[in-house]
Amino acid sequence: MKSGYVAVIGRANAGKSTLINVLVGEKVSIVSPKPQTTRDRIIGIYNDEDSQIVFVDTPGIYGADNFLSSVMQKTAEDAANDVDLTLIVCDAHEGLSEKDLGVVKKFVKENAVVALTKTDITTESLLISAINDVGASGAEIVPVSARKGRNLKELLKVIKAKLPEGERIFPLDVISDRSEKFMIAEIMREKILLKCDKEIPHGVAVIVNEFKLREDGKVYDINLDVICEKQNHKAIIIGKGGGRIKEISSFARTDMEKFLGKKVFLTTFVKVKEDWRNSERLVKEHGYAE
Repeated sequence: MKSGYVAVIGRANAGKSTLINVLVGEKVSIVSPKPQTTRDRIIGIYNDEDSQIVFVDTPGIYGADNFLSSVMQKTAEDAANDVDLTLIVCDAHEGLSEKDLGVVKKFVKENAVVALTKTDITTESLLISAINDVGASGAEIVPVSARKGRNLKELLKVIKAKLPEGERIFPLDVISDRSEKFMIAEIMREKILLKCDKEIPHGVAVIVNEFKLREDGKVYDINLDVICEKQNHKAIIIGKGGGRIKEISSFARTDMEKFLGKKVFLTTFVKVKEDWRNSERLVKEHGYAE
């Protein structure tokens, strides 16, 4: 039997989280079009009859312009150091940039695979060019489309072949190492990023104050704070007459109920903490520097 840890590394918006979610068959990482959506090291576990692959999702490689992003870059680099295999994910649909190739060069190791993603929207000429560009690294290359499920079996086959023999690391019923409380906060943050689109930068955090199952075992009471960096961001998130935060909360509650398998009574507050991403104290307080 094959088993091991696979660090999934790549630039922001390369499609790492989407790829892991599809491979695992469950949503273990949130996704949005915004860079730096993934802030933490998150495990997603793939199981079949003869293997267990522990995928380690990491923050996208991105320029560190504040304390939070520097912590995120260290998280990605640390994750790549203590694994059995490095899976480098590159978005091929517009061709590979020098920054993409820089990530490949930096993280490629003796035991590495490069997944070229979004091949469903990539021209043949750009894909061939990307394969040639990455070929010099010596890593095995697998073009895939997570959205279309294209070539994912081949990717798993290649990964398995490179993992060591061993027993399962986690029980079969475990798909992630993250708590329900963590996932509730991530679901809310995802919906804010999706609903506010380009109006709000990624400087939003979600703090869960209460996460409690009622005595009847049927309903969760969830109370959370949405933290943003400026007063005008707060106004955008709340919306006219509170309309947008109600829409976001409703959108999030639906996913929370699906995730928890129970009804959710959700209370949401929006608070401002100026420039919190540059405060080591606040970054740690919000759980991003542990």
